[in-house]
Amino acid sequence: MNIENAQQDMRFAYYGGAPGMLVSATVWVVAGAVAMLESPQRAIWTLFIGAMFIHPLAMAVSKMLGRPGTHARDNPLAGLAMANTFWLLLCLPLAYAASLVRIEWFFPAMLLVIGGRFFTFTTLYGNRLYWACGAALAAAGYLLASSHAAPAWAAFTGGAIEAAFGIAIFTTTRDTTAEVASKQMTKG
Repeated sequence: MNIENAQQDMRFAYYGGAPGMLVSATVWVVAGAVAMLESPQRAIWTLFIGAMFIHPLAMAVSKMLGRPGTHARDNPLAGLAMANTFWLLLCLPLAYAASLVRIEWFFPAMLLVIGGRFFTFTTLYGNRLYWACGAALAAAGYLLASSHAAPAWAAFTGGAIEAAFGIAIFTTTRDTTAEVASKQMTKG
């Protein structure tokens, strides 16, 4: 399987990553609401716990949209996806440590981490919108940290950015994978 076929397989299986981004956006917004209504500390745990459900829910949404929700076994990009996930998990303690110094730094730190993670999604899905999304998240993280924004607003910003790009990726993926979907349907 060459890189183009591997990316096409990933785009088709996971609807270009859009369901994951939209589920993640929801988690960010819920964490923002918890920060406003409860406390920033509970919002941090809301984001951590909610993040554990992003991939399984994204797979379920992909399946509801008629996609397999899993990539081909021989897809060489599977290793990149796994490495990317481990990198994210290793960065969580850093963001948490930042919150112990200054609670307002947690969500901006997470925006930087997630922004960096999305840069690799450009290779994973073959979609340059992930470069723009990663840059938007990283820039927002930096600006929110330097302005000492309230945790709720930082979380809402993350949710808004991911929702906007999730919708854009959903729309463009629907158009670019329609041919793949028809090929898959004729095979089955």
